[in-house]
Amino acid sequence: MSVRVAVIGVGAMGRNHARVYAEMPEVELVGIADANLATAQAVARRYGTQAYSDHIRLLREMRPYAVTVSVPTVEHLQVALECIEHGVHLLVEKPIAFTVEEGRQIIEAADRAGVKLMIGHVERFNPAVLALKQHLAAGKLGRVFQMEAHREGPFPSRVQDVGVVIDLAVHDLDIMRYVSGSEIVRVYAETERRIHSTREDLFSGLVRLADGTVGTLAINWLTPTKIRELAVCGEGGLFRVDYLTQDLYFYENATASGMEWETLRVLRGVSEGRMIRHVVAKKEPLRAEQEAFVAALRGDGPVAVSGNDGLKALELAQAVVTSGLEHRVITFD
Repeated sequence: MSVRVAVIGVGAMGRNHARVYAEMPEVELVGIADANLATAQAVARRYGTQAYSDHIRLLREMRPYAVTVSVPTVEHLQVALECIEHGVHLLVEKPIAFTVEEGRQIIEAADRAGVKLMIGHVERFNPAVLALKQHLAAGKLGRVFQMEAHREGPFPSRVQDVGVVIDLAVHDLDIMRYVSGSEIVRVYAETERRIHSTREDLFSGLVRLADGTVGTLAINWLTPTKIRELAVCGEGGLFRVDYLTQDLYFYENATASGMEWETLRVLRGVSEGRMIRHVVAKKEPLRAEQEAFVAALRGDGPVAVSGNDGLKALELAQAVVTSGLEHRVITFD
């Protein structure tokens, strides 16, 4: 039996959720809601479903089993709570909410109502990221020294309610935790506002992970080309992920090749070895994300990205914003 789903908010990301749901054979897209009725109607016509300007009316009339919430971040709390009141399972686009406290309210309400809550951190579903995580878990690098994230590109006029940290850096803070399996315990940020009217649009920062790894992040809305990369450097060499092409490269440290990490006490040195381009089966990350959500709805395991995962990413991002404003290091227990 098909899972009845709807999408609330069909801006740039929401309309992609609608497209993917419409393509999934085990899903029935029963409605689209957007404050702009003309926008809702245009998307609904394309995917053969019903359009609403009032999402409450959609919930009452179409009775979806689950929804994607892709409204502006400042509206996440209200819309999520209204869906939870109707007993509807949720996939909430990142970040989970506008503030950490609002995120907690969403999580607690979902728990009380027995509603499944997943947060849309789509980069976790990039095949190259998944391959990287597997290689790190297998010890391919041995001890990890550093992670370096670049997420840069032109200013998106669609984003008005948050700055570049909440919109973009939240991805990389989450991915650093995800691929390493270690928590971020300290952050320091330098932020600037160059073209955005009210919020930061440039962020350079440092993080320290509990396992000793140092992370650096360069994030902005000022670069005239889109860059999405992550490099992870360790004893065995360096992995580099290109999020856009879904490529994973490994640059070998020839000096360390073949060494046993368990008995390694002093790294003998670093020298250039082979460069390997790992074969990664390409797949649209959003499709993988929504398939994981539907699988959880069907009872095939827990949601892939929990409310607490989303809350931790938001907590880190807000700490970064505070660090940039107040010019100080912020430490987590």
